[in-house]
Amino acid sequence: MAKQDKETYDSYEKDVYDNPPAGPMGVHRGARSAASRAMPYVIVIIVALLAGLLFWGVYSGEINNLKMPWSSQESPTTSSAEKSKSGESKSKSQADSASGNKTNASNADSSTDSQQNDQNADQNAEQNAEQADNATAQQVVNTGTEVRVVNATNITGYAQSKADVLVQAGYTSVSASNPTGNVPSQTVVWYQNETDKATAENVAQTLGISNVQQSDGLVTPIVVVLLD
Repeated sequence: MAKQDKETYDSYEKDVYDNPPAGPMGVHRGARSAASRAMPYVIVIIVALLAGLLFWGVYSGEINNLKMPWSSQESPTTSSAEKSKSGESKSKSQADSASGNKTNASNADSSTDSQQNDQNADQNAEQNAEQADNATAQQVVNTGTEVRVVNATNITGYAQSKADVLVQAGYTSVSASNPTGNVPSQTVVWYQNETDKATAENVAQTLGISNVQQSDGLVTPIVVVLLD
């Protein structure tokens, strides 16, 4: 009797635990989708790319050129101000360069003009020197020219004394005489030809006479008329 009264699973009254819901329960989970399984790998790849970009930006210095959203309004203003300053500096440098070129050009022109003036002055001086040399060559003092000394004073032997002075000065053809015809109003040295002018001036200088004139109709190339 005891063996027949043994309790079995079916002996107990059914409750909610005897009818579990379908599917896994508790720590048991269902199969995951392919997207959920691949998501960790995608995250790892994205993090690696970001880390590589950050390292490249720091190493190459490009990170300094990175503009943040809050600095987007300040950057154009700063860049435009820098461009304005650079444009002003370029304009000033160009203006300074232009003024320097003008100054250099004006200095070069003035230097060229001064050089031309100096050359012209040198040429004029050379021409004047040549003309003076030619004139001197044409008008040479000739101590062999015939000179006649006329005494128109009341001093006896006055003409001879002046003739002796000329002889002592180197003249070799000097004679003394009395006046014939009209005499001038003051002491004078007459010469006939232009080639005798230098000699006549030398005679006047030797005798202390300042009046030297050219005269036509002279018998002697140079005539000295002495008056009181």
